[in-house]
Amino acid sequence: MKQAWAALGARGGEALQTELLARYAEPHRGYHTQQHLDECLALFDEFAHLAERPAEIEIALWFHDAIYDVHRHDNEAQSADWARAALLDAGAAADVADSVAALVLATRHSAAPQTPDEQLLVDIDLAILGAAPERFAEYEAQIRREYAHVPAAVFNEKRGAIPAGFLARPALYGTRPARAFRGAGTYQSASRAQRLGTAGPALNSLRPEGLSSR
Repeated sequence: MKQAWAALGARGGEALQTELLARYAEPHRGYHTQQHLDECLALFDEFAHLAERPAEIEIALWFHDAIYDVHRHDNEAQSADWARAALLDAGAAADVADSVAALVLATRHSAAPQTPDEQLLVDIDLAILGAAPERFAEYEAQIRREYAHVPAAVFNEKRGAIPAGFLARPALYGTRPARAFRGAGTYQSASRAQRLGTAGPALNSLRPEGLSSR
């Protein structure tokens, strides 16, 4: 994080990195943990050559799940606000802070990405949907732990409806390398939803009373 932070014209960053890692270690998290952050950063290292402004994407990845509470519907907005404020406080230019905040907001997955960097960031965030079966099964179990307070029947109905929102898009992934992810374009959960025979509200209507889209 240190190099990307400095590349954006921001000072310091060590204490902020420690605080962010503490957020990803919060006990109520199952999937949105440092494991997910590490996986995202590792993929970004692989795909960084595709980025127009790589430092902005890296910092956006650090912040994209910084605020995470399954009972709220504004996690990404709060995370984006934190990123913007932290960058401004550290001396970064306003346009840089706004750009990073916009990248964080793109991980709401409520609309198609608007820029190549947003597309790259979103593909990285959703890479879990094309992971190896063992990791994907672990991911589903981790999400279930985050929603342990939701009755199984309700969870299965609402979670099972989510794949349709992604699969209605022209492509699950927009960047060429990401399309090679295992299961890309089919979303492994779709078969699970079909087995459950679920049908439910569209992706955005699952929040905040329902379940996260990833």
